[in-house]
Amino acid sequence: MAAPACAWLVFGFSPEEAAGEPGPGPGPWRLEAGPEGISRVWPAWSYVVVETGAGLELRSAGQRRRLPGWAEALPSETHLVLRGPAGARAWRREAALSGALRDEPAWSRDLPAEPRQPLPLLPGGFATPRPPFFTALPARVRAQRLVLGTEHAVALSTAGEVFTWGGGRHGQLGHGLLESELQPRLVEALAGVPMRAVAAGGWHSASVSEAGDLYVWGWNESGQLALPSKALAQERAQAEDSSTGSTKLTPCQEQLAAEGTAFISIQAFPALLDLPQDLEVSVVSCGSRHTAVVTRGGELYTWGWGKYGQLGHGNNVSSDQARRVEHLVAEGLQVEDVVCGPWTTYVRVREP
Repeated sequence: MAAPACAWLVFGFSPEEAAGEPGPGPGPWRLEAGPEGISRVWPAWSYVVVETGAGLELRSAGQRRRLPGWAEALPSETHLVLRGPAGARAWRREAALSGALRDEPAWSRDLPAEPRQPLPLLPGGFATPRPPFFTALPARVRAQRLVLGTEHAVALSTAGEVFTWGGGRHGQLGHGLLESELQPRLVEALAGVPMRAVAAGGWHSASVSEAGDLYVWGWNESGQLALPSKALAQERAQAEDSSTGSTKLTPCQEQLAAEGTAFISIQAFPALLDLPQDLEVSVVSCGSRHTAVVTRGGELYTWGWGKYGQLGHGNNVSSDQARRVEHLVAEGLQVEDVVCGPWTTYVRVREP
């Protein structure tokens, strides 16, 4: 009997198809794999790099370009960093999209062949897909994983500790303050709880413990922390008022008017998130203002900003509550991995 096949499905804005300001995504659609299959994806806003059996491939607005000789990618809207056997290089986005990677790179760093850690980690520090391209890490931070938000960085140490630094005005560093940190600082609220995964969104962060518990912190304006969002409650109240045409308070308006309503715009300390049915999390990923997790049972839950259909619920509605993506359940698909782009969600599924 043949083993079940894997495929990547996509919800939200497609950088492969749309040009300019997109509308709500039609998802889910299948990421075309070809005979080689796709093992990994690295999305930016206007393009995505995929790893196939034949190597890396850049896709954008109907164009596909092979990236021979490279093993990993770190994309942004200004530059693309690629890592190969002997080093890392950065080119301007325009050069990458036009296939001009033989031109002089904007940045170059030779690297030892082994050992290797996943980008953006490099020996002695980490890469960023924009100048200055390389930043040293203090020797005390022995990182096994590092992720980048819009203005901040989150590192997972080999001991399971979480360090954050960079911009902190939205609480995305988890230190209880809204101030920036120039150097990696231990997230003390998580000390003593070994972590196995971290994620960074535009201005929010998340981590998963060894036990499968999910912690979130940072900006919650679009419900990306799955905590009560005043902005979303107001949107629901306005929608209910428009649909009923009544002057009587709707349930959402009553909620807004109730005393002691605990809306959260910024969560400056990590908060343990209670998922439905006490589900345990295996994978977490953050987009610009949305979050997605894969449970240990192979289901996908999403929440936050949904304007382009990136939550996978068949609409463009934002949500401040974790909701299971029912389409995948109905199709009998087991979820293995999820990678959020800024306005997109890439989901690797195992087909029956």
